[in-house]
Amino acid sequence: MTGPTPAGSAAAIIVGAGRGERLGAGGPKALRSLGGVPMLVHAVRALSAASSVGHVVVAAPPADVERTQALLVGQHPGASLRVVPGGATRHESVAAALAAVPTGVTVVLVHDAARALAPGTLADAVAAAVTAGAEAVVPGLAVTDTVKQVSGDVVVATLDRTELRAVQTPQGFRRETLERAHREVSGGTGPAATDDAGLVERLGLPVVVVPGDDDAFKVTRPLDLLLAEAVLANREPRKDRDD
Repeated sequence: MTGPTPAGSAAAIIVGAGRGERLGAGGPKALRSLGGVPMLVHAVRALSAASSVGHVVVAAPPADVERTQALLVGQHPGASLRVVPGGATRHESVAAALAAVPTGVTVVLVHDAARALAPGTLADAVAAAVTAGAEAVVPGLAVTDTVKQVSGDVVVATLDRTELRAVQTPQGFRRETLERAHREVSGGTGPAATDDAGLVERLGLPVVVVPGDDDAFKVTRPLDLLLAEAVLANREPRKDRDD
């Protein structure tokens, strides 16, 4: 199949069950305020607005499922919404949400609520690449810093940054590929994969990269939250612009 994903045929999983200790005290990270609105609400609005997305499943902190449902009332126009309790780890949260994706959906996006300002157009680009035949797709940005490989405190190599990408979300998958990855790989030995595409890589399947978006950065530290506030303020029309 080629061309864009049929309207409303993809499902988006939004992972928002993390505590966010690096962001400081203040409760679950996904429910922290950004421009007066919880980050999770921004993420749900953006993915619901993507033309490819017809279903959104949120993995929420188990103690905050009802609160999360209340926050998201009316915030997902054009898409169905379901909120499920997340797990103790990110992969457990994705697995719980994946089990709640409606039967018949074959393209699944997985998104971090902490990338609250990622635009819906990015979700559509990722979904289109899966629809075109990719097993797994990640958005990525070129790395601009010099990156060195170290052993202890000694540099052993300087990596060629032209071959490196900083990977973002939403990541996209054929549903059966993502289910297989969680079933066969997530509980295996070795270092834990830091994203779902890493699980697919361990299956020996190719992961395709599409251009990322500068606004899809992850809010992890207080400085990131300040940047997100600035980006959001720049998006909103100023009242005096038409004066």
